[in-house]
Amino acid sequence: MNRDTLQPFSAVTLVMGGTDGYRRVNSVREAAETLLEHWPIEDGEEYVTAVRICLDAMMGVTCPEAAREAFIKAAKEAGISLLQ
Repeated sequence: MNRDTLQPFSAVTLVMGGTDGYRRVNSVREAAETLLEHWPIEDGEEYVTAVRICLDAMMGVTCPEAAREAFIKAAKEAGISLLQ
């Protein structure tokens, strides 16, 4: 497997609560980092799926756009507003 953690995709901007403000995410690596380090919930079904798909995309098992779609679903589940 070819591990490529950058894997760019069309940017998604999150409107995070608190002091995080806006967060622009345009790669699988940034999506995974955001999910693992800055996410407000860690037990949602879409959250778990997004983490798994991001890891799969980093390993070349799936495409970056699948990670982007899963990331967006996780954001909606968490009540995070999006600017696409």
